[in-house]
Amino acid sequence: MSKTFGERILELLHKKGMTQKELAIIIGVTEATMSRYVKDSRVPRGEIVANIATALQTTSDYLLDKEESADLKNDYPQIQRLIARNAALMTDEQKRELINALFDAQSK
Repeated sequence: MSKTFGERILELLHKKGMTQKELAIIIGVTEATMSRYVKDSRVPRGEIVANIATALQTTSDYLLDKEESADLKNDYPQIQRLIARNAALMTDEQKRELINALFDAQSK
């Protein structure tokens, strides 16, 4: 049985050690609204889905059950979108680490 939108959010919140309240603050909605999303009693607008995906470092497709899992292994287009979406949130050090990881992977 496939997970619902709310179940996917809860799963990712648990993995990240984040609360619904923290996610609500990050994406700019009330805690009550976030609770409704998690309970699947309210469907968020596309922009909100994208913001949730960014905050939880996944894709909108995963949250909306358009892909099998949040595992982005070997899926370059999704990885590229995820990095582009989160680049502004990364520190210079994190960006350097990412670049180094890419070059290290090429040399192996």
